[in-house]
Amino acid sequence: MTNIDTLRYPIGDFVHGQEFSGVETQQHIAALAELPVKLTKLVGKWGDDRLNTPYRPGGWTVRQLVHHIADSHMNAYVRTKLALTEDNPTISPYEEGEWAKLPDSMLDVAPSLVIIHNLHLRWVTILKALTESELERTYFHPASKKTFPIRQVIALYAWHSEHHYRHAYRLAERNGWE
Repeated sequence: MTNIDTLRYPIGDFVHGQEFSGVETQQHIAALAELPVKLTKLVGKWGDDRLNTPYRPGGWTVRQLVHHIADSHMNAYVRTKLALTEDNPTISPYEEGEWAKLPDSMLDVAPSLVIIHNLHLRWVTILKALTESELERTYFHPASKKTFPIRQVIALYAWHSEHHYRHAYRLAERNGWE
């Protein structure tokens, strides 16, 4: 793995199609529950100079990263609810790179940190209450042409949470900001 790959994928890439035990799923839900506090503690008091710093050459700024997490996890939350209330619904993909260019990506990170906190509270409440059969409910992603069980979605977003947290954390380490 090259240095730029390490900066881009600080915890490695997510491997799709894995099977996860009940214990692993509970660990993934716990990771989702922890993200809002971890992320806010890390970047919540950063000034514009730090927030406007890309986490890697050619990458998003920390500001864009935080707003992306809010956007991405809102989509995942809605997709989870769709999978729980409809039979294998086809979800709507979105262009995350284009979303990161919209004017709200230049706002202070506080509104997105609040969204992440409250969204994860709601999402984790649902996830903790799911039965084994509900964890196997699915949605269809038309871009990848794959069906995703909720259990795998939980693992993906636990990974996604740590993946982006580590982008900001390692940037802070490299710059002596922690």
